[in-house]
Amino acid sequence: MGESRLRPLTGEFRDERSEAAFRADRFGDAQRHVRLVLVACVLITALFMLLDQQSSSAVANPRVFWLRALIVVSAIAAFLVVGRVRQVATFERVLLVWQWLLAACVALLVLGISGAPLALSAFLPVSYYLVMPVATRWRFINGLGSSLMLVLAYSSVDADRDRLLVLLLWGAVMNAALVVIVIRDNRLSRLSWSARQAEREALAAALRSSDLLQKTFLAAPIPLLISDLETGTIIRYNDAGVRYFGGTPDEFEITTTRQIYVHPDGRQQFRELIRKQGTVTGFETTIRLGKGEERTVLLEGTAVNLDGRACVISGVVDITDRLVAEQKARHAALHDVLTGLPNRAAFQEELEKACATGGSVCLLLMDLDSLKDVNDTFGHDVGDALLRESGQRLGALVAGRWIVARLGGDEFVVLLTGVDQVRAHALAQDIVADFRRPMFHGTRPLFTKASVGIAMRPDGTQPPGELMKDADLALYAAKQQGRNRAVVYSPAMRQAMKERVSLHRALTDAAAAEAIVPFYQPKISLITGRIVGFEALMRWRQGPQAFLAPGAFDQAFQDPDLAVLIGDSMVRQVSADVRNWHGAGLDFGRMALNLSPAQFTHLDLGNHLLARFAEAKVAPELFEVEVTETVFLGRRVEHVAPILRQFYDAGIRIALDDFGTGYAALTHLKQLPIDTIKIDQSFVEDIESDTFDAAIVNSVLELGHTLGMQVVAEGVETMGQARFLAGKGCEVVQGFLYARPMPAAHARDLIVRESEAVAAVRLRDLKAST
Repeated sequence: MGESRLRPLTGEFRDERSEAAFRADRFGDAQRHVRLVLVACVLITALFMLLDQQSSSAVANPRVFWLRALIVVSAIAAFLVVGRVRQVATFERVLLVWQWLLAACVALLVLGISGAPLALSAFLPVSYYLVMPVATRWRFINGLGSSLMLVLAYSSVDADRDRLLVLLLWGAVMNAALVVIVIRDNRLSRLSWSARQAEREALAAALRSSDLLQKTFLAAPIPLLISDLETGTIIRYNDAGVRYFGGTPDEFEITTTRQIYVHPDGRQQFRELIRKQGTVTGFETTIRLGKGEERTVLLEGTAVNLDGRACVISGVVDITDRLVAEQKARHAALHDVLTGLPNRAAFQEELEKACATGGSVCLLLMDLDSLKDVNDTFGHDVGDALLRESGQRLGALVAGRWIVARLGGDEFVVLLTGVDQVRAHALAQDIVADFRRPMFHGTRPLFTKASVGIAMRPDGTQPPGELMKDADLALYAAKQQGRNRAVVYSPAMRQAMKERVSLHRALTDAAAAEAIVPFYQPKISLITGRIVGFEALMRWRQGPQAFLAPGAFDQAFQDPDLAVLIGDSMVRQVSADVRNWHGAGLDFGRMALNLSPAQFTHLDLGNHLLARFAEAKVAPELFEVEVTETVFLGRRVEHVAPILRQFYDAGIRIALDDFGTGYAALTHLKQLPIDTIKIDQSFVEDIESDTFDAAIVNSVLELGHTLGMQVVAEGVETMGQARFLAGKGCEVVQGFLYARPMPAAHARDLIVRESEAVAAVRLRDLKAST
C-alpha cells in the first residue's frame, strides 16, 4: 500500500498534499543541514584561498581569487537568508539560486586554473544530487546541469578527444548512478516517514481514546465500577459511583463485590453469565449501599482485560423508585379512588382468571336505588360518602372471602367462586336487607336501597362477557319489578332484551322516517257541545291503515334519548298541522301536547319547545302542555317548576294529566302554574256503579272549582257517564262517546263540519229573529 503512493520515476508522493507535508515536516532538519553545508563550503573555499596565497600561479591570477571570494560571500549570504526563511518554496528558491551561482563559479575556476583536479567534476554533482534538500526534479536538473558545465569547462582547458570521451562516459555513468541513488533514497525516506506518521497517529489516537475512555468513565452519569472477575476486588468507581454508594470504598469499607450483593447467589449468577457471554444486560438484583441501605438495581456488565487481569466493568441502574412508582400506578389503575375497591379493569382480570379455572362462578351486580336523589338533595360530597359507606358494607358482608369491586357510578359487583345458587341468593338477600338500614353522614341519616342481579355459571363454559350480560339483565329485571330486591337471571330475560333492542331500533328508524304520527282526539264542552280543543296522541304507522297505540311500545320510552327523539318529531308535526288549521281560519281551541318525563331531563326543554313553535310560525297561546305526575319521580319540584313557569309565561296552558294515579302531592297544585286537572279514565269507567270512583271524581271536581282550575274527564264512552259528569259540574270531556283519535285530515274535516253547523244555526237563528 505504501509503494503505490509513490511516483515510480522520482520516488516522491503522488499526492501533492502528502509530499508537501513530508517536506514541511523535514524543513527544520533541511535548514540545519543546508546551513552546515554552507559553512563547510565557506571553510573549504577559504582553505583553498590560503593555499592559493602560497602558490605563485594562483596569486598571479586575480580572477581565481575573486571567484573564490564570490563563493564565500554567496555562501554566507545564503546562510543568513536560509536561517530566516519559514516557507519551503522560498527556501528552495534560495538554494537553487545559490547552487547555480556556485556551479558557474566552479566552472569558471576550472577554466582559470590549468590542471584543475577531475574530482571537481564529481564532487559538485554528487553534492547536488545527495546533499541539497530540494525537489527531486531540481536535484536531477542541477546535478546534470553542473556535470555538463564542468565537462564543458574541462574540454575547453584540455582538448584531448579521448580524455574528453572518457570524461563524458564517466559523467554519464555517475549521473545515472546518482539518479538511482536519489530515487531509492526518496522511496526509503518517504516510506520511513509514512511509517512514523502512521505510528505517531496511531499513538495519538490511542492516547486520545484512552483519555476519552478515562474521561467518559469518570463523567458517566450512571454509577460504574471496575472489579476483578475472580476475586471480586473493587478496583475503581467513577464519580457517579462514589456519590451513589455514599463515598469511596475506603470510607464505607466495602472493597469487594461480595459485600455489595444482598443475596450471594445473585453475584454467582452474574459472574457465570459474564464468563459465558462476555456481556450481561438487564440483570436484576438487590445490592447494599455504603450505609447499609438496600436497593433494587439492573446491572450491565462487560468483561475486559486490564494488564492481563480479567476484570468486569459494571453499570448500575437503580430501579427501586421506579418499581415503587409502578406498584402505585398499578394500584391506582386497578382500584377505585373513592372507595378503595378494585375497579372495573381489576374486576375484569379477576373474572377472566376465575372463569379460566372452569369452576362455578357467580356474579352479584348491585345498583343503589337513590344515589341521584342524595346527590340532588344534599350534594355530591354526601353522595360520595354514601358510596364509601356502601363499599365498606359490601366488604363487611363478604368478609374477605370474595372480591368486591366498584364498576363506576352507583354500580358494585361481587365475584363469587365455589358457591351454589342457593348460597349466592342468600348473600344477595343479605345485601338487600343490609342496605335497607339507614347510613349516616355525620348525624344525618341517609336512606338508600339496593337492587341486585344474580347470574350463575355452574358448568364453566360460559364466557366472562356473557356472564356479565346475564347479571346486567337480572339487575334490569330487579329495577323493573320495583327495585329493592334481588332477581336471578333466567333465559327469558335475554329474549326480552333482544325484543327491547329490536323495538328501540325500529322506533328510531320510524322517528327518522316520520312514521310516528299524531292522531287528534277532540275535547268537548258539556255546556255548549262544541269542540274546545284537541289532544295530540301518538301512533306508530305500520301500513296505510294500520297504526299502533303507545301501549304497544311504551317500553321504548324508558330510554330518555329515544323518548326525546320521538317527542321532538311529534312537536314538529303537530306544530305544522296547527299552522295549517290556524292559517285556514279554523277555530279548534287549544292543542294539547303530552310531554314525557324523559323530556324534562333536559333543562333547556322550555327554550327548545318555544323554538319549535317559532320555526313553525305558530303562537304559543294555541297550545296546552299535559304532564303526568311521574315527572316528579327522581327529581325535585325545583327542577320542573322553572320549565312549566316558562311555558305559562309564554301563554301555554298547563294540564296535570292522570291526576290521582301518580305520586304528586296536593302541594304541587300550589307550587306549579297548573290550569287544568284531568281525571284519569280509570275513575270514569265505573263512575255509574262504583261509589268509590264516583266519590273521587266528585272530590276532584270540587277541588278544581275551588282552586279555579278547569277539570277535564278522560275516557267518556257512555251517555250515563256524560250525564253524571255534567250533573257534577264537569265542563269538558273527551272519549270514544264523542270521537276516537283520528288523523290530521279527519280532524280538519271535523272542525270544518262543526264550523259549518255553527254557521247554519246562527243563520237560522238570525232568520227566525227577523
